Amino acid sequence: MSRFGRGGKVDSLSGFREKNTEPAVPFGLLKAARKSGQLNLSGRRLKEVPQTVYRLNLDPPEDAQQDVSFGASDHWWEQNDLTKLLLSSNQLTSLSDDIRLLPALNTLDLHDNQLSCLTSAVGELQELQQLRLSHNQLLSLPVEVCALTNLRSLTLQQNLLEELPEELGQLENLTELDLSTNRLRVLPSGLGCLGALQKVNLCHNQLTCLPDSLAQLTNVKLLDCSNNQLTDIPASLSEMVSLEQLYLRHNKLRLLPQLPVPCLKELYVGNNQIEQLEAEQLASLSAISLLELRDNKIRVLPEQIAGLSTLTRLDLANNDITTLPASLSLLPNLKALLLEGNPLRGIRRDLLTKGTNELLKYLRGRIQEEPEKEDEGPTAMTLPSQARVNVHDLRTLKLLVFSEKQASSIPDDLFDAAADQSVATVNFSKNQLTSIPPRLVELHASLSDINLGFNRLTCCSPDVCKLLQLTHIDLRNNQLTDLPSDMKNLTKLRSVILNYNRFKSFPDVLYHVPSVETLLLGNNQVCGVDPGRLMQLVHLSTLDLSNNDLLNVPPELGLCTSLRCLSLEGNPFRTPRAAIVAKGTDAVMEYLRGRIPT
Repeated sequence: MSRFGRGGKVDSLSGFREKNTEPAVPFGLLKAARKSGQLNLSGRRLKEVPQTVYRLNLDPPEDAQQDVSFGASDHWWEQNDLTKLLLSSNQLTSLSDDIRLLPALNTLDLHDNQLSCLTSAVGELQELQQLRLSHNQLLSLPVEVCALTNLRSLTLQQNLLEELPEELGQLENLTELDLSTNRLRVLPSGLGCLGALQKVNLCHNQLTCLPDSLAQLTNVKLLDCSNNQLTDIPASLSEMVSLEQLYLRHNKLRLLPQLPVPCLKELYVGNNQIEQLEAEQLASLSAISLLELRDNKIRVLPEQIAGLSTLTRLDLANNDITTLPASLSLLPNLKALLLEGNPLRGIRRDLLTKGTNELLKYLRGRIQEEPEKEDEGPTAMTLPSQARVNVHDLRTLKLLVFSEKQASSIPDDLFDAAADQSVATVNFSKNQLTSIPPRLVELHASLSDINLGFNRLTCCSPDVCKLLQLTHIDLRNNQLTDLPSDMKNLTKLRSVILNYNRFKSFPDVLYHVPSVETLLLGNNQVCGVDPGRLMQLVHLSTLDLSNNDLLNVPPELGLCTSLRCLSLEGNPFRTPRAAIVAKGTDAVMEYLRGRIPT
């Protein structure tokens, strides 16, 4: 029997042992945990947690009896309480009540185990801030967990939960709640009491309705209700004033929700049963940037779509649309229009393959120009010195435009006219500028949006970094190779467009702009990206790296959970395969996460 009892070795006859020995935790790990307060036992095939772990801060270490070294720097009695315990990717079927012996824990990670129940003793860990229970077999959540008032993050995705305790609303400091991939049919009304919540994931359940109490979640920025059985969205959700991203894919909606949420930027309602779009519903989307309507039954696109002035991406693929309204071309910020899978008539097939810009140009050609000609030339409001300035736009829209002039410089009279007008938007695109106009700095107090695309810029002047109100900058189709390091001072910058330039690497300064939400770097020569630094951009939702020189895609990119739109097509990497890339962002991210070494 001696050869069956040797510790630390695996043999083929282990299943015939009469007694299973407790899995050993290396002494070195325990010793290090007493110093750091952190213990990582992930992926060790543990079937139960050893008592030495529970009693880590109670019992003296084994070597204390033999070596009481009073002169040593690491006396065992000066140990730190265990604050972080990682037990993920093991074979645990239960957790002992002795977990209460670790009252200082602020992180407990039990994801990817075989837990069918959770001990109520977890409710005694009053310092707990993160509790990870995803990828288990939990049938219920102990009501005692709802007493963890310091809890910030609770992840329960991929379990077997059919209901939740009403007391869940007591987790007053919870900011992240993931209940995806369970069997929930209803949600407790107490969910509305979680006032600190910022991110809620309810996808892949069996919900048929949402409680009105969700309207009380005024700090939630992301709500994912995809893959449920929702037939309607309560109008009360309009009171979620901080909501920026709403996912309603794969439900049974017949109408586009009418949600006048002031901050809603991204609405995903693909794979539903929507047949028509109403003007009122579209008008409520006052701040929308991305609207996904693919895989529905929409037949007609109303003219009122032109009112979505902030829209940058419109996905209408796989619907029943036969004609497009010419007013679609009036959307000032539309960069991507997806129409494949529609029975369009009157538009040549080759035109559809040329991309969004060519299609919008074609639609603009169908708009009658006579009404516009009435406004041409100087008006009664136009001063002689301002003949090239649209004074109406400048005064009412705070818009300064000098575009498509093929000019090598911007006339001074434009900046003179803009003085004291609190200009918010500048459009100097489609000229021959080789440098950024230095007088732009004069507009620093109010300027938030700059378009310098389609010029001949070879460098980006550091003066841009003085425009501290800047939220959007468009530098596409230039000759840029780098960005100034002081751009990190632009703390309000949300959108950066750098397509069709000459960047050979991901601009380093962009890793230091935490406010950024959209980065478009397509059609450059970028050969690599650092996913670890990208993860620090917690608001980044759209990243375009298409048509670059990426030879590989780091699997860790799949951990950038804020990404909702990732474009990688047109790069020379072999994996992920083109078939996976074609399936879209979700499929690519899932593939990358599956490639991360454990």
